[in-house]
Amino acid sequence: MTIPSDADYVPVPVPRKLRVAPPPRTMDALRAERAAAVAALRAGDEAAVARQRGLGKLTARERLGLLLDEGSFTELEPHRAHRASGLGMARRRPPTDGVVTGSGTVHGRRVFVYAQDFTVFGGSLGEAHAAKIHKVMDLALACGAPLVGLNDSGGARIQEGVMSLDGYGGIFRRHVKASGVIPQISVILGPCAGGAAYSPALTDFTFMVRGTARMYLTGPDVVEAVTGERVTHEELGGADVHGGRSGVAAFVYDDEETCLAEVRYLLSLLPSNNLDEPPAAGPCGAADDERPALAELVPVEPNRPYDMRAVAAELLDDGEAMEAHEGWAGNVLCLLGRIDGETVGVVANQPMVLAGVLNAEAAQKAARFVRFCDAFGIPLVTLVDVPGFLPGTDQEHAGAIRHGAKLLYAYCEATVPRVQVIIRKAYGGAYIVMDSRSIGCDVSLAWPTNEIAVMGAEAAVDVVHRADLAAAPDRAARRAELAARYRAELVHPYYAAERGLVDEVIDPVDTRAAVARALAMLRAKREAPQPRKHGNTPL
Repeated sequence: MTIPSDADYVPVPVPRKLRVAPPPRTMDALRAERAAAVAALRAGDEAAVARQRGLGKLTARERLGLLLDEGSFTELEPHRAHRASGLGMARRRPPTDGVVTGSGTVHGRRVFVYAQDFTVFGGSLGEAHAAKIHKVMDLALACGAPLVGLNDSGGARIQEGVMSLDGYGGIFRRHVKASGVIPQISVILGPCAGGAAYSPALTDFTFMVRGTARMYLTGPDVVEAVTGERVTHEELGGADVHGGRSGVAAFVYDDEETCLAEVRYLLSLLPSNNLDEPPAAGPCGAADDERPALAELVPVEPNRPYDMRAVAAELLDDGEAMEAHEGWAGNVLCLLGRIDGETVGVVANQPMVLAGVLNAEAAQKAARFVRFCDAFGIPLVTLVDVPGFLPGTDQEHAGAIRHGAKLLYAYCEATVPRVQVIIRKAYGGAYIVMDSRSIGCDVSLAWPTNEIAVMGAEAAVDVVHRADLAAAPDRAARRAELAARYRAELVHPYYAAERGLVDEVIDPVDTRAAVARALAMLRAKREAPQPRKHGNTPL
């Protein structure tokens, strides 16, 4: 018997399971697949969206719909997702990575936007999230268009470690690079905690919504653990805290709809970049516009208060103004509006609050506003009724000298058209700081009620005639007599005009017309910058 060798075996083929070939792919099928993906992306997670609405907040896309002109939004990188794999991140990679970025128009003018989406990872910032924001910031700067950030984020994404921190650093650097080149606006519509809070602080204006917006470096839990102090989110970093105490928020509103409508209005007043002119609404005859109400609004007596907002409303077109930091440092007003169709910035003392004195907070508030207007070519109108700087150890210890120097520096550095209107008091160093002729204002106007002096008459008499008053049998009568002489000799309405420190003493009813003519005269003003890297602002 012959035993067969391996070479004699013939392999028997094993039948394979029949495979059904997939149907051929068609363009219609691919389009339908894409449409379904886009619809799912825009709808978001149903449960997460419900939670967002339960907090009284809109979704990121709803917010963009309110901010931008209808149908104008072009989204960038909607399918981008994170690349992290640790701590369970590989199991979930939703599109957008928690931020919607792109560009649209506001009143037909180009803007770039990003809107953090709290329904995806709590809007936390990771590598991909940051990269999307970096891209839209770079495009805004390259195109010379405003940047608006809608903030609603839990902060850095812990699962991505140091890459989250690196992402924030890239945002901060780009804010600084764009500062003074394009307008940058931050809108806080939810949490903005930790390092994320520095992003709004670096932009030009910050908007907040009461009840939902909160911003702080360390949250209530950390505060309690470190200091033992118990504080709520709202008490620590709510909208009213930053709008009325810290000065971080320039504008505070009750709901998102109003807030975003006001962002649109602010953008309508601003140029797209530092090389463009602010948008004009067209002349409206302001150069011949008399305002009889101005002769009635301001009391002749220097110590009687009045509302400077009413005076500003008479100067501005349609009485419309957007007031920055309305709830903070109320003794000075910072308003954006128009005169004869052209955007102007108004800085004004407010006699209704602390008699209109300057203090540390008021100087900070006005200085930042002056620098913003100067950066974007917005002329400045300064309404002066200031009795001086607020005295006291609290102010001295709070750095009133340093903060006052900020406002002085801002005005001295400003090259835009500058018109000063002295309404009543203008005493001491505060007169100098409020855009006096000596620090470079182009046109100085004054009402017949102006009192420009080192100090008020009574205070001056107490210093100069101390011995005379001490020897007087009727001190009060002698003091009144000397004060009247001081006013007649040194503080009469034409004293400063005779010395070239005031261009004209005007009838109050002609103030709007006089300011409009001065601004028209200065419209072509150009001043070359000094050849230096930068000045050393007294920060």
